[in-house]
Amino acid sequence: MDVVVLSLADYRALAGFRHELRRFLHFSEEAARDVGLEPQQHQLLLAVRGMPDGTAATVGALADRLQLRHHSTVELVDRSEARGIVRRAPHPGDRRQVIVALTAAGAGLLRRLSLAHRTELRTVAPRLVAVLGALGDRRPGPRQRRRRARRG
Repeated sequence: MDVVVLSLADYRALAGFRHELRRFLHFSEEAARDVGLEPQQHQLLLAVRGMPDGTAATVGALADRLQLRHHSTVELVDRSEARGIVRRAPHPGDRRQVIVALTAAGAGLLRRLSLAHRTELRTVAPRLVAVLGALGDRRPGPRQRRRRARRG
């Protein structure tokens, strides 16, 4: 059995990536709270607005984009609809489904948050690129080469 040995530099690069990612996510969560939204509501608004071409913002599609279970997405849409930031509309091609759409209030909050996130990403991007580069450029050195696991 082959075993890949990771170097200290590999662990540091992975930890650095995780740290930068977590810093950005913390920024994002706080920015959402600052405008009176739950972080998941901000993610929902972004998922609705950023759906790929040809993909309707159905509850199922949103659940996939947000990596949530269907019933959790329904609850999130319910809370967001009660907050006045999304609305449900009938699906034009399937009466069993609904399309989730942004309200004017939701679109305004999303624009404000997206501008702040874009600015933050421009600050964070060089650090993320450096960490990702450290992960991607790692070539197996003497301590990283595959070794045969010893059978005991």
